Amino acid sequence: MKKLVTILTAALAVSSLFLSCGNKGNKKDNSLVELKNRGVFVLGLDDSFPPLGFRDEANEIVGYDIDLAKEVAKRLNVEFKAQPINWDAKEQELSTGNIDCIWNGLTITEDRKAVLSFTKPYLNNAQVVIVRDDSPYKTLADLAGKKIGLQAGSSAEDAVYANPEFNKAIAAIVPFEQNLIALTDLNAKGVDAVVMDVVVAEYSIKQSGFKMHALSESLADEEYGVAFRKNDVQLTEEVQKILEEMAKDGTVAAICEKWFGTDISTIGK
Repeated sequence: MKKLVTILTAALAVSSLFLSCGNKGNKKDNSLVELKNRGVFVLGLDDSFPPLGFRDEANEIVGYDIDLAKEVAKRLNVEFKAQPINWDAKEQELSTGNIDCIWNGLTITEDRKAVLSFTKPYLNNAQVVIVRDDSPYKTLADLAGKKIGLQAGSSAEDAVYANPEFNKAIAAIVPFEQNLIALTDLNAKGVDAVVMDVVVAEYSIKQSGFKMHALSESLADEEYGVAFRKNDVQLTEEVQKILEEMAKDGTVAAICEKWFGTDISTIGK
């Protein structure tokens, strides 16, 4: 009898092991239900990325992406929380559960799509080179042997490395924590040019009063998307659905008008 019990116990153990192994990688996606149960939608962002997400004069986090996300949270019937993060560690912040999504002018790339779940693009963008108005630089080739500033861990960095001819020609790449710091250094002639998102560049130059402009040649054309953990497909799809509803009822256009003066959104188009 004892021998039979031992055999049955061993059989059950082996069966449990196979069931356990079979379930690995097939975890049920409860991302939408779990978020609604928590009752708060946590957005991770670089809070110095105007006009998408930044701090105003009252130190409140505001911006185009913030307004979109607040409305999404409202329609999800949950609270909204903007969580500033180190942009260079954004994927880690997401994977550890500190945030529910990265929503702050995040460029969709094939490498990121392999590890993250993205909504459809909601804005078009380009990586451009910003120079002072009093500089002699007219083309990318003119920057050979010069120092280029950019935000560490950004798509600007990817764009420079993806253009080997340009990357090889420049003298140095100077990393900055924030785009605004990079532009300030450019204004002080610490660097010769800054590579950054055209959406952010146009707004920042206008607000700062810096005498700068973008070269006509861009380094890369891009699209912005909202990123979630790879397995959080239900949450990704629900946010996409709500964004499309917001586009249809005019909410997205109104938010675009507020921040850009015109509807530049690509949602539902």
